Order: sequence, then C-alpha cells, then structure tokens
Amino acid sequence: MSKETLVMGASENVQRYSNMAIRKLKQFGHDVKAYGLRKGEVDGVEIVTNLLPYEKLDTVTLYLNPTNQQPYYDYILGLKPKRVIFNPGTENPDFYEKLTENGIGFEEACTLVLLNTKQY
Repeated sequence: MSKETLVMGASENVQRYSNMAIRKLKQFGHDVKAYGLRKGEVDGVEIVTNLLPYEKLDTVTLYLNPTNQQPYYDYILGLKPKRVIFNPGTENPDFYEKLTENGIGFEEACTLVLLNTKQY
C-alpha cells in the first residue's frame, strides 16, 4: 500500500540521505513529495521550496537537524500526518511533545532501514 510521504530537507545531492530516501520510497511504490531550500528534482520528484498544504499525508520524514526543524513545527502539525520519522541526527524531544499533544505519532528511525526491512 502506497503511503504518501513528505521528505523535509530534500536535496539533489545523490550522497545525501534525503536523496537516497526519495529514490528508495519511489522504488517501493510510495507517493513522494519533497521540500528543500533549493528547487530541483530527484527521480521525477520535484523538490519544492514553498510549503504546500498537502492533504492525507501518511508520513513526514525529517532530514533537518533539531534547530532547523523549529520554523516548520506549525507547518508539520498543520499537515496532520499519521506519523513523523526522525532520521538519525534529527532526534528532537521538544518536537515529540508537540506531536504527542496533537495526536501525531513519531518514530526515531531510519527511513532507508524501515524500507529495506519492510517495516515502513
């Protein structure tokens, strides 16, 4: 089953984990959206630089360190995803609290590992 996923911190740089995640999510048949600081494209997925009002998002997967996440708290909460994945290096207890208060699940996990082990 396809899970619509927003990759926050997307990059065209093939060595970045966000780039690898976009490609792997597509490979596994998920509908992928991407937000980054620079416009671009990864495997047919447009990286947008404006915060779009996506509906029915299953997952937001973060590739932003905790300090860089702060400006996006309200945006992510407003999207009402089912869960937020905090990839290694993005762990953020302050945001966990806000997500919990809003009934949004979260995981400290690696999107790539979840996909490869069929736990996504």
